[in-house]
Amino acid sequence: MKRFWKEAAVVADGDGWGIALDGRPVRTPQRAPLTAPSPALAQAIAAEWNDVAGTIDPAAMPMTGLTNAAIDIAMPDLPAFAAPVAAYAQSDLFCYRDARDAALQAEQAAAWNPLLTWAEGRYGIEFVLTQGVLPIDQPAATIAALQDAVLARDAWRITALTPLVTIGGSLVAGLALLENAFDAAALWDAVSLDELYQERRWGADSEAQKARAGHQRDWDNAARFLTLL
Repeated sequence: MKRFWKEAAVVADGDGWGIALDGRPVRTPQRAPLTAPSPALAQAIAAEWNDVAGTIDPAAMPMTGLTNAAIDIAMPDLPAFAAPVAAYAQSDLFCYRDARDAALQAEQAAAWNPLLTWAEGRYGIEFVLTQGVLPIDQPAATIAALQDAVLARDAWRITALTPLVTIGGSLVAGLALLENAFDAAALWDAVSLDELYQERRWGADSEAQKARAGHQRDWDNAARFLTLL
């Protein structure tokens, strides 16, 4: 769809803030009103619409896309939407350490142990660590507490949590960002540690770098979405 409007503006809409294109309200793909829970997020969405130069490019409108997802996908059935993210409580990246490379093991411990320690203190849980990639069972109480921490959140925050967890492979990292316990950039470095280590050791691969850059953009967009709520 090509741009047909002169100006996108924020308008009051019940308990939230909507977006109007030349006075006409924007709707989600499922035709629900596109309404943000905060004026800051609404302003960011309006800015995306105002920045459209010719044809709409959804990839250039991440705040709009995450808001659409929250309204159209998360809100109608939040438990079902949250379930795949909550499942990462059983297989968090930070619990799986390299089985052979002592230098990588040391970097993993330095970056990941503080995050696990934070989660253990925050949620009153314990983690089991292993070397290698074979699945390991976490204590039932740990899984339950982490899943409860996800399900206690609203649709907006679970929507942001979804790309954070699926990109990084760590529910702990996502929850740490959600609770402002660690900086978003530091958490990105933590979930990217293995890939960056291998790149330093064996050299860069342009396709892998391109894919990682795309993942980092999605990570940063989800992190920004959280700050705007």
